[in-house]
Amino acid sequence: MSASRWRRAMQGGFQQPALQLPARSQPAGSSPASAGGVETDPYAESNAPRWLKFLWRHLSARHVLIFLFLLAYPFVATPFFTFQVAAQSLVLGLIALSLTFLGGYGGIVSLAQMSVAGVAGYSIAIFGVSSTPISLGWPWWVAVLVALFIACACATVVGWLSVRTEGIYTIMITLAFGVAFYYLVLQNYSLFNGFQGFQKVYPPDVFGLNWREPVPFYFLTLFWAMAGYLAVKWLVRTPFGIALQGVRDNPRRMEALGFNIVAHRVAAYAFGGLLAAIGGVLLVWYNGLITPGSINVGWQINILVIAVLGGMRHPIGAFLGSIVFVLLQTFAIDLIDRERFNLVIGIVFLAIVLFSTDGLLGLWDKLRTRMRHQTSDSVASTQRH
Repeated sequence: MSASRWRRAMQGGFQQPALQLPARSQPAGSSPASAGGVETDPYAESNAPRWLKFLWRHLSARHVLIFLFLLAYPFVATPFFTFQVAAQSLVLGLIALSLTFLGGYGGIVSLAQMSVAGVAGYSIAIFGVSSTPISLGWPWWVAVLVALFIACACATVVGWLSVRTEGIYTIMITLAFGVAFYYLVLQNYSLFNGFQGFQKVYPPDVFGLNWREPVPFYFLTLFWAMAGYLAVKWLVRTPFGIALQGVRDNPRRMEALGFNIVAHRVAAYAFGGLLAAIGGVLLVWYNGLITPGSINVGWQINILVIAVLGGMRHPIGAFLGSIVFVLLQTFAIDLIDRERFNLVIGIVFLAIVLFSTDGLLGLWDKLRTRMRHQTSDSVASTQRH
């Protein structure tokens, strides 16, 4: 099936109905067209960019309030909470978002996302500037572009090798890639500097700002986290995203309709690799270093835990899970030994999974449903009396 036929078929088959406004929301003196209850889209007949139409249709007052809170947060919070908690949560959430995209919309569980982030991190350290003589000292923007390209290429190769399998076999292939990369950087000294890794890998000074200061780095991570979130929200509504969800639900039927199942899954791995690569660059700049311990099996499992904790049915779940993980990682040592931190994470993980199949988002949905039922029951009881 050609790309043009695919686009026409997908757009024609998934038309959204017009949104109906309540009667009380109609302004006085409205035109007959607006009085019919159909929401007016000011960009429907204009030549406005697609991203502007997307924002108009899918952003609500709740999104605006959250955005304003995130903008004001570093000015009311301490530098510790701005850098150690908020910025770290955004970076880990961006890496977990790549897994949420693959698992939630593609039905693919990959344990290689932290390894892809590590590829980008090691690349930025090798081609950029660090205290290690191995580093080549290229300009920061060239090193970033090369790091993103190498990480996306590795993610594409991993996807090409694993998409022909399903279930436990896909998990094992992606885990094997992560373990192999870990031992490669651990034992190779000429290129990766062995167990010492690279030290003093800092973000560049751009526009006269030190981007490792808490407030500038927070806004840097916030920008890329929001860009990744909006990119996922937009992509899953495109013909490619709708087809990818069809591949997730019924790959045999999608293949019978003429869709290339392997190509869609490999493309999903590539996009997920881009998100993980951006998060990997930010993570290296956050830590100021990268070592084999940054990409070991424990961190690969942590990314999976973060994604599952938040909930994999919506992109925001990755950031909710990362906030919980970072808060536990930061403050659990005040209650127990640092060596028992994984025990706390395991208990919280089991508690959430036992009560919800979709993490924190599932718990929130259950709470809203219960409150809605209680409200309706109270209203019905009042009407009876």
